[in-house]
Amino acid sequence: MEYINYIKALHIIFIVTWFAGMFYMPRLFIYNTEAGEKSPEATKILREQFAIMMKRLWYGITWPSAILTLIFGPWLLFGYGYWQRLLEPSLRWLLLKLVFVVGLYAYHFSLHYIFKQQSMGIFKYSSQKLRVWNEMATIFLIAIIMLVVVRQEISLVWGLLGLIGFIALLMSAIKIYKNLRK
Repeated sequence: MEYINYIKALHIIFIVTWFAGMFYMPRLFIYNTEAGEKSPEATKILREQFAIMMKRLWYGITWPSAILTLIFGPWLLFGYGYWQRLLEPSLRWLLLKLVFVVGLYAYHFSLHYIFKQQSMGIFKYSSQKLRVWNEMATIFLIAIIMLVVVRQEISLVWGLLGLIGFIALLMSAIKIYKNLRK
């Protein structure tokens, strides 16, 4: 069982690199979308560069990290024996965390969908919508970290209220930024 701390360390490392990719990828989507507002020559140059950057980030860092996170996470679940007691009241935090992790993978796949669209020259979303979508990774990060670190010390009601408050704050900041840009 002494190997379990190495697995935990690797799990955390790949979570961090996965999130790094999910934080930066939507920014590249935004820049790629806004490149369309430039002159045709500038648009072509910028979009070619963004295509290279997105492909390297997505396939070189984000996808491998997501896969390795998915390998090391269940390894910990089984290594600590949590899977046998997952429905016990003392591990409700872990069950809720796993729900957020499933949501995080759904978010990851949504980014993949946008990546594929933009790779084909399809720009369905405005930069403003992408800015909002960009914050989803932050929301998942906060929810998951709070569940792992705070666990039973926070009530479900206060945790959800705090998360909703944070989401409202983020959306307000995006709206203020939009107004400042105009």
